[in-house]
Amino acid sequence: MINYDLTKIRAIIFDVDGVLSAETIPMASDGIPQRTVNIKDGYAMQLAVKLGLRLAIMTGANVEAVRVRYESLGLTDVYTGCSMKIQTYETFLQKYGLTDEEVMYMGDDVPDLEVMRRVGCPVCPKDACTEVKEVCIYISDLRGGYGCGRDVIEQTLRAQGLWRMNSTAFGW
Repeated sequence: MINYDLTKIRAIIFDVDGVLSAETIPMASDGIPQRTVNIKDGYAMQLAVKLGLRLAIMTGANVEAVRVRYESLGLTDVYTGCSMKIQTYETFLQKYGLTDEEVMYMGDDVPDLEVMRRVGCPVCPKDACTEVKEVCIYISDLRGGYGCGRDVIEQTLRAQGLWRMNSTAFGW
C-alpha cells in the first residue's frame, strides 16, 4: 500500500524502459530495442485518463513506437528523448498548474532520480536500482513491465473513489 495521501495526486508520470517496459528487451536487426508493453498497465492508463487523472510519459528513448502506444491510450503528454527530465518536469508542472505534492513519478534508474527527489510521491518497480529505491515511498511488488504501472494507478484511483467495477469500466 502506498503510504501517501493519494487523494492529492492529480498527475502520474512514468518512465518507460524498466517501468512500463521490461528491463530486458529484444533488439531489432536495425539496432533499435523493441519495447514490451503490459496490457493491464494499458487498461489502467486509458481508464485513468478517461476519469480525469493526468498521465504523462517521460523517457530518454526517442522511438516513435513509444509515442504511438501511449497516445493511443489517451495520453497527451508523451515526452521522448528527455535527457534532462527535470526540465521537462518543470514545464509539465507549469503547463497544468501542478505542485510537486500533486505528482507521483514512477522511475527505476539514475536518470529518474532528480525528478523523483522533487515529486510528492516517488514510486518504483520491484527491480529498480538501489539509489531509486532509497528515495521511494513505495516499491511495487511487481517488476517493471509486469504490471507495476497498473498497481500504482489502481491504488490511486481506489483512494480517490474512482476505480470502476461497473459498465463505465468496460470498453476501451
